[in-house]
Amino acid sequence: MPPRFPLIGIAAWAALMLAACVTINIYFPAAAAEKAADRIIEEVWQIRKGEEGAQGDKPAAPN
Repeated sequence: MPPRFPLIGIAAWAALMLAACVTINIYFPAAAAEKAADRIIEEVWQIRKGEEGAQGDKPAAPN
């Protein structure tokens, strides 16, 4: 009776190679991503405008 270890090794190697070829693709809708990016940019600009108005457009004092 031939040893079964080589067959098990070959089967394990084949399973590993098959699993290595599997990829996961995640789809991000471009329109939704662009809309979210625009919203974040708008929020950042609003925060910066609010900071400028609170400082009275005066330069910051050196530390």
